[in-house]
Parts: sequence; C-alpha cells; structure tokens
Amino acid sequence: MRWLVVLLLSAGLARAEGEPAGAFDYYVLSLSWSPTWCALEGDARSSEQCETDHGWILHGLWPQYHRGYPSYCPTSRRAPSRADTAAMADIMGTAGLAWHQWKKHGSCSGLSPDDYFALSREAYGRITRPALLRRLKEPVTLPATLIEDAFLEANPGLEPDMITITCRDGRIQEARLCLSRTLEPVPCGRDVVRDCALGNALLHPVR
Repeated sequence: MRWLVVLLLSAGLARAEGEPAGAFDYYVLSLSWSPTWCALEGDARSSEQCETDHGWILHGLWPQYHRGYPSYCPTSRRAPSRADTAAMADIMGTAGLAWHQWKKHGSCSGLSPDDYFALSREAYGRITRPALLRRLKEPVTLPATLIEDAFLEANPGLEPDMITITCRDGRIQEARLCLSRTLEPVPCGRDVVRDCALGNALLHPVR
C-alpha cells in the first residue's frame, strides 16, 4: 500500500496549479512545427495561423521546476491587452495562443505581460531554427533524432540533454529547449527529456 501512496504523491508533483508566481527553476522554450498543428487541428478550425507560411512558431516560454511545472499562478499583474497579444502573432501564429500562454504559463513567471512577451521574443530569437527544414517541398518521413541533430548543429551552445523533440500522431510536433532565467541553455529535467523515438516520423513542408 505504501508504494501506491508514493506513486500518487509523485504523480502530483508533475503539475501544480496556483503556485506562487516567480518561483521556478528554469524555462522550457517550446517551438511548434506549424504544419503539424495545422494538419491535426488548425485547418479544421480555419485558424489564421495556417494561412501563413509559418515553420517553427513559438508555442510558449514555460516556467519549469526541476521536476514538474507551475501553471495558472495567482498574480497581481494586469492581464495583457488585445494589442499585447496581437503583437505576438507574428511568431506565435495567433493572438489567442499568446493569451492562453500568458494565462497558463506567463502568470507564473513573476513578470508583467510586457516583460514576459519581450523575454519570450528574445528567447525565440536566440535559437537558430534549422533553415534546411523550410526548404522541403514534399512531406518526408525521417528519424526524429535528425531534427534534434539539426538543432544541435545550428546552435553550437546546445547539448543533447538540453533539447527534446516530441511527436504526435506519428508526426514531428515540437522542439523543446531548456533555458536558464537569463536564457542560457541548461540541462532539462528528467520529465522534460522524453525524446520521440520514431524512426519514420512524418514532417510536412511549410506551405
């Protein structure tokens, strides 16, 4: 019975809600391959994101614990305005995603919306997205490890334990990179480093 209690307590550490804003260990910069999201969800929603030739968009900058992460933190900071979220659409695809990311993750950063979005934009700009992937003309299948290798080659400061590639429904989904509070690459926690093991992941080209 004791093992069950330990298991339940461990599971509870994976995600917390309502934790104090600003209390976290590092950031996860999540980059989403837009063609995958559009194929699986966005096209059905007629999302404006899918009308533009996005490649890797900024899914979010997520405060993270060494194990687990905070979310929906109470904060005295004002909510972002429509202008604030609309200004992020160029790298996030839509203002709606920017709003959701602030509500769930940005509220835990301890920053104002202006500072959080500015830091998110800076983090996005510091990472070189492999240019080769934007040159694809047709869908390809490839080992997910090749996407990680491409990021490592394009970003000499990264090490394999600082990035993970995720898949969804057999497709390349996201690149997640771990960064310090000052946006320097750092090793990811064990719960973040869960690389996609597919040897034939589908990658659609940018439209």
